[in-house]
Amino acid sequence: MRLDNVAKRYGFRLPWVVRDVSLEIPAGGLVRFEGKNGSGKSTLLRVIAGVTQPSRGGVTGRPVTGYVPERFPPALPFPARDYLSHIGRVHGLSGTALASAIDTCLDRLGGRELAGVSLRHMSKGMSQKVAVAQALLPGAGLLVLDEAWTGLDVEAKAALDEAVAERLAAGGSVVFVDHEPGRLARLDAERWRLDDARASRVTADDSAGRGGASGGDGQDGDNSGAGNTAEQADVLRPPGDGQRAGREEAQ
Repeated sequence: MRLDNVAKRYGFRLPWVVRDVSLEIPAGGLVRFEGKNGSGKSTLLRVIAGVTQPSRGGVTGRPVTGYVPERFPPALPFPARDYLSHIGRVHGLSGTALASAIDTCLDRLGGRELAGVSLRHMSKGMSQKVAVAQALLPGAGLLVLDEAWTGLDVEAKAALDEAVAERLAAGGSVVFVDHEPGRLARLDAERWRLDDARASRVTADDSAGRGGASGGDGQDGDNSGAGNTAEQADVLRPPGDGQRAGREEAQ
């Protein structure tokens, strides 16, 4: 998968959130994005996942993608199993294969009992397990994880670490942001830092000088007011279907 001169802003007269980002995400590759709050990490992950289109540049070679947004809307008006069934059908699953995949993903995170619970009645930790479960449903391809560990209990965090390692070993790719500097350190991620809307590769010397990674970036400072609405749509629209979401600019 490649990003070529990708840039994104949320309106023609608004500043660029990210710009001129070019990089490759290889099969079996683990990529971490770092940067201060508002630096554009979440926006870039949305572009990588395909839930929004770049304003300029392009993304090619995107495989089947599972995406955990930074904010998973807690008030969706249906039970977890219904929501997961919808996402699974989007990914081409059906029947007993879909039911089995849902049970497997929830079991892995210690959340089987959540299947019949309405999302609007869940705590942050409970809804986060559902958010991660829906991203794991495809079982292959690309995982895009935006602060996906936040709100999970210790056992579920360990289960997600294991799922990432398995995805990489199977030839899939993982892109992530996390506020914990040591997250997935044993897996030796390729690290990129966002600053002034641009991305640069982090070297070992850079890492020593900065003292580690930085975490989430809120709404990326886009000032558009569109972030919450977009993230509400993210969990109902399949990754890779960002064409409609990307038409806010005419150029």
